[in-house]
Amino acid sequence: MQTEIYESFELWLDALLENNDMPENTAAFNFNLYEESAEDFVYAVQLIASDRFEPDDDGEWACYEVWSSEEDIFCVSTEDEDNKDCEAAQKLITEMVREYLKTGRYRNILTASQAIGIGFVDGEIDIILKT
Repeated sequence: MQTEIYESFELWLDALLENNDMPENTAAFNFNLYEESAEDFVYAVQLIASDRFEPDDDGEWACYEVWSSEEDIFCVSTEDEDNKDCEAAQKLITEMVREYLKTGRYRNILTASQAIGIGFVDGEIDIILKT
């Protein structure tokens, strides 16, 4: 993981968590991933909070948004990586989320939930933390 990319991600996530009060009924968070530009290998990250979490519902819980970063997204390019596809992007972003959950300034907001997931909006959600 490149330090410069992580530092930008950390600043983005800090700003979201510091400036937005999460609803009290937040049960879980999901990092929605989007393919922003296939030809340039750019992927976007959006954070949502959900008012439910069901580990066995194939990620449907993430459809019940009670908060979203909306258009305030973080973009990352895999253009300089050996592997540039969606799986590589998800792996890179997952590494950054895991690092934030260990060292991030507002990690306690995220870890207070029942679960944290990550995945492309048209795919499966990987649960990266379940409390």
